Amino acid sequence: MTEYERRDSRLRVIYDNGTESDVLLRSLQRALHRDEAGRRITDPDAGPLFAGESEEGDLASGTIYVLRSNSENPVVAASRDVLHKIGVTGGDVKSRIANAKLDPTFLLADVEIVATYGLYNINRTRLENIIHRIFDPARLDIKIKDRFGNPVIPREWFLVPLFVIDEAVERIKDNSIGEYIYDPKAARLVKRGSGE
Repeated sequence: MTEYERRDSRLRVIYDNGTESDVLLRSLQRALHRDEAGRRITDPDAGPLFAGESEEGDLASGTIYVLRSNSENPVVAASRDVLHKIGVTGGDVKSRIANAKLDPTFLLADVEIVATYGLYNINRTRLENIIHRIFDPARLDIKIKDRFGNPVIPREWFLVPLFVIDEAVERIKDNSIGEYIYDPKAARLVKRGSGE
């Protein structure tokens, strides 16, 4: 609150050049008033968070990838059709998974790419955290030993059907994902507070 009992909320500002900043609402307001060319332009229908197709001027920021494991681990093999690793990378997905059988992140087994979604103009880490939070109730609870015998708990594997992952990505694109949670019993996204 300011001295005049007005709210001074913290904002996340993303500038058109792709840089980001945390500023106070009143600080942004003052800066806009000081600059004669300063303008507030709002569009309530600003469009999706990221588009399926890139447009001229878009900054490629990475790829969401969905993988299926070829592990012979009994827990993995029993759930192979619905067990997916959901991750985000700034590089090439094939390069990311090249040594999967040596990496406990990939359950020390080869993997197959099931789906990919291009990202533009978005913070990869933040997006990955959103996706993992949505599917957290379906996170695989498994402990495996790495190549050196040390126990590892992979955190990016989820018991979620592919069509639900597709729906989540679409809801991220249209900015409606905040209205939904994942219901592992129903194996689908449901509206928050719908009581389903």
